[in-house]
Order: sequence, then C-alpha cells, then structure tokens
Amino acid sequence: MAKNPFACSECHLILADGIDQCSRCPSAPVSSDWTGYVVVMNPSRSEIARRLTIDVPGNYALKVNTR
Repeated sequence: MAKNPFACSECHLILADGIDQCSRCPSAPVSSDWTGYVVVMNPSRSEIARRLTIDVPGNYALKVNTR
C-alpha cells in the first residue's frame, strides 16, 4: 500500500514524494492525513481555484487534517 504524500495544512498544496515541508508556508505543519484532490492548471480561469483562494497552479488537497 502506497503512503499518502504530505499536504500543507495552510495552502493545501500536495507536496512531492520525500518532501516534508511546504516551500510556500515553511512554518505551517504538514500532514499525510488529507482527503479530496484537485488539480489547478490555470487559476485565473478556474472557479474552483477562486473559491479555494488558489493562485498558483498545482495539486491541492480539499481537506487537510492536523492533530
């Protein structure tokens, strides 16, 4: 079973394998406990990106759980 990559608890960016700190939010905790997945390719033309306040293309988790 593959392990979930980490996601940033602040910006919800899904991090690349082996990365355990968000480059955009270095002080924010990361978690492998996240659900939902959205790929944003063009934030300026995406209603989903607007609603989630995403302004940089990438892969994002919809919900990140931190404990």
